[in-house]
Amino acid sequence: MSIEVEVGTAVADFATVITGLLDHLDYDTIALLTDRKQLDLVADLLTAQSRLSGVLHTVLGQVDRAEAAMTAHGVPTVSWLAAELRYTRGQASAMVHHAADLHRFIQLGDALRDGRANDRQAQAVTKVLKKLPSDLGVEAEAKAQATMVTHCDEFDSYELGGLSRYLLDLVAPEVAEEAEAKRQERELRDAQQARHLNFADDGHGSTTIKGSLPSADAALIKAQIEALAQQMHRTALELRDPGVPQPTWPQRRADALVELARRVAIHRDAPKHGGDRPHMTILINYDDLLGDRHGAGLADGTQLTAGQLRQYACDAGILPVILGGPSGVLDVGRAQRLVTPDIRHALHVRDQGCVFPGCDRPAADCDAHHITPWAQGGSTSLSNLCLLCKHHHNLLEPDRKRASGLQWEIRISTDGMPEVIPPRFVDKHQRPRCHQRFRPRE
Repeated sequence: MSIEVEVGTAVADFATVITGLLDHLDYDTIALLTDRKQLDLVADLLTAQSRLSGVLHTVLGQVDRAEAAMTAHGVPTVSWLAAELRYTRGQASAMVHHAADLHRFIQLGDALRDGRANDRQAQAVTKVLKKLPSDLGVEAEAKAQATMVTHCDEFDSYELGGLSRYLLDLVAPEVAEEAEAKRQERELRDAQQARHLNFADDGHGSTTIKGSLPSADAALIKAQIEALAQQMHRTALELRDPGVPQPTWPQRRADALVELARRVAIHRDAPKHGGDRPHMTILINYDDLLGDRHGAGLADGTQLTAGQLRQYACDAGILPVILGGPSGVLDVGRAQRLVTPDIRHALHVRDQGCVFPGCDRPAADCDAHHITPWAQGGSTSLSNLCLLCKHHHNLLEPDRKRASGLQWEIRISTDGMPEVIPPRFVDKHQRPRCHQRFRPRE
């Protein structure tokens, strides 16, 4: 099929032609193309998408400046986009602002429509251009636009966003140093004003954490998290277990954030809340606790699995509130009901750190783990406790749904030291392994 488009074709007619073509596309022919042709097709479609974005924002800018939505529907452009086309107000507002930026920066708008820049590059360039001093002058601003458009052939959107200082040095070197200092002060002030941290429950067992900090403040947190994430490694023995997945680096960082909070919570200088250190309050029916059934939850309504409950019941200063009957309180545990300071000290002396073979996490980074779970009658005593880091605590927590020989287990040996028993698919003989620090020195 050949399509002829005359010079000066109206945008409305062009949109009709494009819509008609989209309605009759044959996707089955894609598989008949060679690999190179398929890649070329993707490149062409991405270029067309960016050019169409330029056309769209040109039309949208005209619509907004003419207040067409107000005339036709009695509402602003943003409200019309949200109500009629089902964009969020944030998305609609961003589109209108982008259209205004492309109208202001004419050379950039032309580059987007001509395919010399993609939409992401155009957004990055507008941010750079808007950071230029307002009194720069028409000639210098035009030179800045031309320079940034030229760089679109070489740099991606992220790299383009970092050219602010370079651009000012090029187009107005006489004011660059002073303007750069003002820019840094302004960005720091804006970053401090915009700092925030929000928690959003997604309703499916996860909480999304979203926030923003000044870069220097964030660097402190990043350094702590990266250091902790680096420590969270699997041991040589554990690497033989194909059933234990290797966490990704983002997962390690997430675990490190939780570990960072745990260390703050157990520190003597932890912030007070309600007259005491921060605690988690777990609510569970007494029969559910004894029967290892589901039904436990936090005071804010968050539900816990049976495995999470067993792990939390081991240590970490949890206040278990056991409910019976119509939510009647049968018992409210205290921190010393779990692991007393004396027992914790004895564990530090005996275990010296995580007892899983090959793990080098120090005692201060470990939980006190009940070998026989407290909910199953296990006592809070030195003979039923050992130190495990967060990672190995998860690995060794008993799972009633798995047979004994198919999961990692731990016990106190005849010499009074903890030893780990691997599952059969790691060692068919399930020979007990102890940490190297417990082995006699030659």
